Amino acid sequence: MNTKRRRIFLAFNLPDKVKRQLVKFQEQWSHLPVRWTREQNLHITLVFIGYVNDEEMLEICHLTKEVAKQEKSFEIELNQICYGPLNKQERMIWVMGKKNEFLGQLREKLSGLIENNSHGNWPFRPHITLARIKQDQWKQLPEKPIIDKEISLIFSVDSIEVMQSNLSRQGPDYAVLESVELKG
Repeated sequence: MNTKRRRIFLAFNLPDKVKRQLVKFQEQWSHLPVRWTREQNLHITLVFIGYVNDEEMLEICHLTKEVAKQEKSFEIELNQICYGPLNKQERMIWVMGKKNEFLGQLREKLSGLIENNSHGNWPFRPHITLARIKQDQWKQLPEKPIIDKEISLIFSVDSIEVMQSNLSRQGPDYAVLESVELKG
């Protein structure tokens, strides 16, 4: 019996053009003591699930397909680069998207089916982790840089990805296990 457990989550992959633009933003702050997210790993997490076995993963793929059948593709607008999490001590550099009620409802449907719990039906504020701050080195900076930049990147979301994260000393690596097209 296979007892392998995978660390999975549901996400939106980003178009290559958007990823390349985000890497350009990373280059503007390349001197900072942070661990940059590799281009191929840039994504928007919709629902973090955690460790599951193969049987549970197949069920999650099935449930994601059921929800995706009812949903149409839509647009996300990324509008700000800032520290994250919001209103807390900076631990990351995020790219924030506009609040989106539809995304909140989609997240609620998926997390309700998969996790049997609710995140609340507030407007979901999508974000992408551009970098994780190296706290020891960060604290040594004589002055913290201001990172609060308005941007405008709009892209279409046509699918939901079931993704696996593999953690290592070099940072996480992400693999798409299944891409589920929005068909509504």
